[in-house]
Formats: sequence, structure tokens, C-alpha cells
Amino acid sequence: MPLEMMLKELRLTTFNQHLDNCQHQAVKNTWSYTDFLKKLCEQELAHRFQIRTRNWTREAKLPAGKSFATLNLENLPKNVQQAVLQLKDSHKWALQADNVLLFGPSGVGKSHLACALGYQLIEKGIRVKWLTATDLVQQLQAAKKNLDLMTYMTRMDKYRVLIIDDIGYVKKSDGETQVLFEFIAHRYESGSLIITSNQPFSQWDQIFPDSMMTVAAVDRVIHHAHILEIEGDSYRKKHHMKK
Repeated sequence: MPLEMMLKELRLTTFNQHLDNCQHQAVKNTWSYTDFLKKLCEQELAHRFQIRTRNWTREAKLPAGKSFATLNLENLPKNVQQAVLQLKDSHKWALQADNVLLFGPSGVGKSHLACALGYQLIEKGIRVKWLTATDLVQQLQAAKKNLDLMTYMTRMDKYRVLIIDDIGYVKKSDGETQVLFEFIAHRYESGSLIITSNQPFSQWDQIFPDSMMTVAAVDRVIHHAHILEIEGDSYRKKHHMKK
């Protein structure tokens, strides 16, 4: 079987694309067999990384344009800046199934920050999914109605980090409360959650009408959690004042 066919069978497409060029460089620079193979492997891995990053970014459904490149960290309090840089520079917290909780009034950058962390994690090889809290609850309720709730939650386990945006907007109803609590309990110590909320824990009884359920939900999300409280006026208000 010709080499090109074997490489195609092994799905080493980048090997095939760069084979002739690498052979030429190997002869010109007197590479060893190991150097030649290493160069081909490097190019194959780089190509696969690009494809994986593109595919994972597409499936993550992160809002466009909300990366660290467009986030002005100077607008955040100093202690939050330091915490954000630690989360940005190390993804160990995600590998340990730690949570990140972002609290603050509307417009202070919670969602942008959560999204930026999502993009950063994908670049580091960690699979991420973005969901608004209301969308998540609707999907959970639909799955439960179809007697498929556990299958849905297990399917979401492929994402090491789930971003739940605006948890405070979940309607206070028994149906929504129950599936959301079940989901939080399912993710506990098995996968990371990044949660944004304009309501502090003291007001989460507005999300979970049962006080025992509220305590249990809070207890699970704060265990192994990085809690960032962002204060100040919204970006939109600041922009309006400047104008």
C-alpha cells in the first residue's frame, strides 16, 4: 500500500499535506529520522488544535466579541482584577471542578467576564458551553417531560465547564426550581459552573421558594468556588454619562 494511502487510512491528513516539503527540508538540513517525524507530528497536532478550537468555539455558543481582548480590566475593582487574572492564567480550577460565581448589578460586566473565561478555556483545551439560565431550565423541563432528564444531564457532562448566565431571571415556580436544583446537584464536584447573578445569595430564596432547597443549592455551588463581587455603575450608564 502506498504511503499516501496509509496516511489517509490513519487520518493523518496533515502528514500528507506537508510530507514532500518536510522531506525536502530533512535532506537539506540533514535531519535525523526522529527530527523528520517530530516535525510532521508538530504540524499534525497544530492542525488538529485549530480544528478542535474552531469546532468547540462554535458549539459553545459564546456571545461573539466578548473576549479578554475586548474586556477593560481597569473598569473592575482591584481585588476582582487580581482574581480574574488568576482564573485566566491557570485552568487548574476547571480541572478540579471548581465553580466561578460572578455577582453584581446589571451592566457591570459579569456576562462579558464569564464569556471571556469561556473563550480562554477553549484555547487551553477545555470544552465549554454557554446557556442563559432560562434556556437551561426550559431544556431541563422539556427533558423531564419526556422522561429523559438524566440522559440530558449526562450528555451535558461532556462540557467540563458550563456557563449559566443570569440565574436570577429564573421564574420562581416549582417546576423550574426542581429541575434547576437537580442539575446543580448533578454537577456537584463533577464539573465546573460559571454562574452570573444580579442577586446575592441572601436573595436566592427568590429563585428557590423552598428554604431548604435554597440552602442546599447554595451549599453546593459555593463549595470549591471562586466568588467575585463586582460593584459600580453599569457600562451603559457610564457610556451615557460620557456622552
